[in-house]
Amino acid sequence: MSYVFDLGNPATNADPFPEFARLREVDPVHWSPAMKAWIITRYDDVRRITLNNREISADRLTPFFKANAEFQRGGIENLVRYLNHWMVFRDPPDHTRLRRLFNKVFTPTAVENLRPNIESIVGMLLDGMADKAARGEAVDYIADFAYPLPATVIMDMLGVPRADLRDVKVWSDDIALFIGTAQVAGNKYLRAEQGARSMSAYFRGLVEARTAVPADDMISRLVLARDENDALTTDEIIGTCILLLFAGHETTTNLIGNGFLYCMRNRDQWERLCAAPSLAPSAVEEWLRYDGPSGAVARVAAADVAMHGHTIRAGQRVFAFVNAANRDPDAFADAEAFDLARDPNPHLTFGHGIHFCLGAPLARLEAQIAAVRLTERFPNIRVTSAVPDWHDSLILRGVKALPVALAS
Repeated sequence: MSYVFDLGNPATNADPFPEFARLREVDPVHWSPAMKAWIITRYDDVRRITLNNREISADRLTPFFKANAEFQRGGIENLVRYLNHWMVFRDPPDHTRLRRLFNKVFTPTAVENLRPNIESIVGMLLDGMADKAARGEAVDYIADFAYPLPATVIMDMLGVPRADLRDVKVWSDDIALFIGTAQVAGNKYLRAEQGARSMSAYFRGLVEARTAVPADDMISRLVLARDENDALTTDEIIGTCILLLFAGHETTTNLIGNGFLYCMRNRDQWERLCAAPSLAPSAVEEWLRYDGPSGAVARVAAADVAMHGHTIRAGQRVFAFVNAANRDPDAFADAEAFDLARDPNPHLTFGHGIHFCLGAPLARLEAQIAAVRLTERFPNIRVTSAVPDWHDSLILRGVKALPVALAS
């Protein structure tokens, strides 16, 4: 087949869904020479890939690092050291141990207890948007709301001073260059290494301080987390803090940003939500499904896997495109429609099985509160840029900016 799917193409990156539909129909297990990976697009196949823990490995970093020239030169030491402790890149039994310990501190009760603080942060940010508009300044929904909301929430959880948000964003943006960027930037690995080095040094200082004098925050609870004679190492705590801060705000920013964008493009749905804020829980599920914050799940074949007449060889990379699966007409009625009251809505955005997203309850809570308060405060809000600029990423799906007018 001569057709090649390549998200490095800006037009495809901006709107991959026609290509996803084509692949689901004619080539659901597609080899992309440009990406040097298999592309999986059908709902049942994506679910199979994310649930298959024997033949499909989450540890895509080890083979990548071994083949990377910067790794061989010792140039990305911190990136390797700390990202290798991320649960999302581990298989059992390492994943089982890390998740068991982390479950001790990231409980449903702990998440629900964050509600008053999330409400306070949302109110503060909405006030800030109104103040900017009153001064005649441009308001960017991403920079002024969708980014600082989850970033501030997770920083408060960890016990990281809000004043350090600017530094955290620089480090996080550098690490994001490594996590699934479609284009090959000449220095992206070195920049990601710098981000990992700076963030790990920052968190090492906080972990040492909390070890000496525990506080009422998640870093202290991670330091104290034990299972019989087993505890998290300092490097594991630092790696987990980086994961929480990075994944905890990058994906939720995209969730709140993408969902809002499609509400603006489907004004009848926005007005529906304004008229019935009780729709917020199902609205957020549709935000997650329609063009969710995690474009694809990256895996590596641990053994040969036969799918649809192809053989995925051991060691080959696999991108299970969640956003393609979430619009599969075999799994969703009227799959291309943006429907805030969709029920049922069995989207795959948070994954399945042992790698189901631990942060899902927090992301849902933040997005639901954001949706309700936005409709109450700015029912006439509108996007003023017709064509948003999407991030260049296979894994993280979101727009860079969304200029808005708060009233018509």
